[in-house]
Amino acid sequence: MAFVIVLAALCFLMFVAYRGYSVILFAPVAALGAVLLTDPSLVAPMFTGLFMDKMVGFIKLYFPVFLLGAIFGKLIEISGFSKSIVASTIKLVGAQRAMLSIVLVCALLTYGGVSLFVVVFAVYPFAAELFRQSDIPKRLIPGTIALGAFTFTMDALPGTPQIQNIIPTAFFGTDSWAAPVLGVLGGVFILIVGMTWLESRRRKAAKAGEGYGDPATLLNEPPPFTGGKLANPFVAILPLILVGVSNKVFTIWIPQLYGASHSFEPAVVGNAAPVVQEVSKIAAIWAVQGALLVGIASVIAFAWKPVMASFAEGTKSAVGGALLASMNTASEYGFGAVIAALPGFLVVANALGAIPNPLVNEAVTVTALAGITGSASGGMSIALAAMADTFIANADAAGIPMEILHRVASMASGGMDTLPHNGAVITLLAVTGLTHRQAYKDIFAITVIKTMAVFVVIGLFYATGWV
Repeated sequence: MAFVIVLAALCFLMFVAYRGYSVILFAPVAALGAVLLTDPSLVAPMFTGLFMDKMVGFIKLYFPVFLLGAIFGKLIEISGFSKSIVASTIKLVGAQRAMLSIVLVCALLTYGGVSLFVVVFAVYPFAAELFRQSDIPKRLIPGTIALGAFTFTMDALPGTPQIQNIIPTAFFGTDSWAAPVLGVLGGVFILIVGMTWLESRRRKAAKAGEGYGDPATLLNEPPPFTGGKLANPFVAILPLILVGVSNKVFTIWIPQLYGASHSFEPAVVGNAAPVVQEVSKIAAIWAVQGALLVGIASVIAFAWKPVMASFAEGTKSAVGGALLASMNTASEYGFGAVIAALPGFLVVANALGAIPNPLVNEAVTVTALAGITGSASGGMSIALAAMADTFIANADAAGIPMEILHRVASMASGGMDTLPHNGAVITLLAVTGLTHRQAYKDIFAITVIKTMAVFVVIGLFYATGWV
């Protein structure tokens, strides 16, 4: 019965997310409903002492990353730099390679620190124009954008500032550059296999005589891009480069500057206890925050006039988006902490723990919870909050470096997360004016490919010992 209660809570949260209801509202409802059915006397203590404690702890650690990432992405957009990057990449790769052009543009923006949601809005008009000119079915646009924005630059490539690559650092004491060789190889696998799938779909449609589609019957068709004056592409891409370089530099400098831990005494009246920071656990988060600040400052410096003209409204929008994204994930984190404290979760933990291989155990656990919650960061947060100590102990016993645990957890979170109820998938389909029936098949194919990539990386580690 205890297991049924836990399963019901997970299914309920998945259902309300699929129906479009707020996770911020329903995560505590689902968690406390499970507590009520297990032990009614624990509802209030669990809510205050566990749900809210974990939720606030997540926000304390990661909200600055959400906020700075959203602001950076918005400034890249309002400065016109995103349009310049898209146009230049298309010109370089060639309009005849429409799919590859869009994948590379999305990858460049997300690896540079731009939010996945911002990338969808920024790239779609250009994707629609390219696909229309090349007579490629519009229904293939979501899968193409998903490959570029939701996969290898989100969680596989080392150094990516996306939150899915930052969360494991706090659990494993690693940095965002963990397991660089395996991360790159996993990313290459996703790119090659994903492009092979999309190109096969394009050729099949062309053979069947299927074109872009009738613009008169399609929804959310953007007006044709007429060009106009664009920023110099080298200037436009420089903030993205600065974010990547600064992230690496700060990752090296911060531990050297502060050591493994740092403490200070607040300058207040009375005997205040010293504030101690375990730098080894948060250095990667500080590095990403510093890198995003450098990126924001560079965009303002290079595009002062257009940025200042829309700075107030643009940053308001970015702050709202950051609040929503961070609160959604934090609510799922609190939900996971409560569920993990219930007797029924022991059944789940024991079943997952029965998987003998430590890395496969971690991968299956993380990707399963990411799929259930429809969130890569949320599912990974739930899994690591509940089982990180177990993963670490098993890895130590098997002689597996923490860097491998980091990369496997990060990549697994981006595996089955893009099921139909995923927020990014729903947003992508809404922006492109397509339905799940029309376009989800290709998104699901990308989901399967990036899930396979996790196990490819695990196999490469055991076969070669590469990190």
